[in-house]
Amino acid sequence: MRHYHLPDAVRDAEAPLLRALPDGALMRRAAYGLARVCAGELAERTGGVAGRRVTLLVGSGDNGGDALFAGAFLRRRGVAVEAVLLSPDRAHAAGLRALRRAGGRVVTAPHRPDLVIDGIVGISARGPLRPAAAGIVAALDAPVVAADTPSGVDVATGAVDGAAVTAAVTVAFGARKPVHALAPGHCGRVELVDIGLELGPGELRAYDDADLAALWPVPGAADDKYTLGVVGIVAGGEHYPGAAVLSVGSAIRATSGMVRYAGTARDAVLAAWPEAVATEDPAEAGRVQAWAAGPGTGVDDAAADRLARILGQDLPTVLDADALTRARPASRPARGSHGPDGADPARRRVRPPRRRAPGADRVAAARGLARELGVTVLLKGHRTVIAGPDGDAVVDTAGSPWAATPGSGDVLTGVVGKLLASGLAPLDAAACAARVHGLAAARAADGAPTHAAAIGAAVPLVLADVLRD
Repeated sequence: MRHYHLPDAVRDAEAPLLRALPDGALMRRAAYGLARVCAGELAERTGGVAGRRVTLLVGSGDNGGDALFAGAFLRRRGVAVEAVLLSPDRAHAAGLRALRRAGGRVVTAPHRPDLVIDGIVGISARGPLRPAAAGIVAALDAPVVAADTPSGVDVATGAVDGAAVTAAVTVAFGARKPVHALAPGHCGRVELVDIGLELGPGELRAYDDADLAALWPVPGAADDKYTLGVVGIVAGGEHYPGAAVLSVGSAIRATSGMVRYAGTARDAVLAAWPEAVATEDPAEAGRVQAWAAGPGTGVDDAAADRLARILGQDLPTVLDADALTRARPASRPARGSHGPDGADPARRRVRPPRRRAPGADRVAAARGLARELGVTVLLKGHRTVIAGPDGDAVVDTAGSPWAATPGSGDVLTGVVGKLLASGLAPLDAAACAARVHGLAAARAADGAPTHAAAIGAAVPLVLADVLRD
């Protein structure tokens, strides 16, 4: 599991080291790691290190000092290093002396570098690049390595509100920050450099393949189709029968437990998935451990009635698509899940939710909605965010842009529902499903457009790799 720490937590972890170490030692640790990554990039991209050209974009403060010391280290390896000082009167004095002693030069503009180091601003900065820096960055024609964070990108949210650096590589000093997970397009590859920080759990987490392998339901010798969890799916209808086929199919592929379908796309479901148990009425579906509802059901009164009957069963429930258009809990639920379960069934009603855009801070938006409704919220996107009612938050770093295709969300709904039925906690179910979904999308696409059915078909292939490893 990866942890992402906010700037305040990082500064708190740095404080005892700054007191214990000689002046400047912590910065030199970070700079040495930055220089090492840059040397590796030069070797890979140009075939060598000595004789190559590196430009430093140096702002005021410690981030500029990191870049200057890194430039001094690179200069000692035979790299021609030039520094563009964006605030000459406020440049880090010790770093500038070190660069000049090593033979580096100060220039007014980049001159055909092989690599650029972004040391414009650090993790305390807010807002886009200022005009002078923005002009230089816009004119760059070389790969950029960002020192700790790409300048102009919000460290806490990954939001970009104007000019910003787009890095090929970002070197994280001591800890990963939320920006490294939330803004992959600006961070590029993230390399973590150990500078000796001691940190606890992060404010944001990401599940990895080891977490999937530990949490995913795997049948044992005594298991059968019921003991691994039975999910009920209400999806599809006259106009969108494919939503039912996709949701049921992904649930069947996710684990070896039973899938029950209840809806008007019964014939289409059985034609595609004869192993499903299908009926039109949720009341006749049989016993389930969880429900997944909403994709393609429509928002008419009949769909609302089916949804109300599901919510009245007080089972873990994942709501998506049309179900989110119709359903909200009328009272705060007693326990969290991916849908509004846990409230007194007699106090529920089906009505449209309030609409609002998540805004730039998607983690805060997911947390706020989860607290308000007392549920676990999955906010889909290239970086899907999952938040629980207690404020716990997870970001999915396996997301693939190729997953942005019709029906992809129906596949995800089926997987989440199946994991809920198997007994996973709502946050675990949503996070594991999102990661498998992202990996399956990348595998199905393989660098080219794909479609939802192919993403569903890739789910067991991804699981085979994860569970085998």
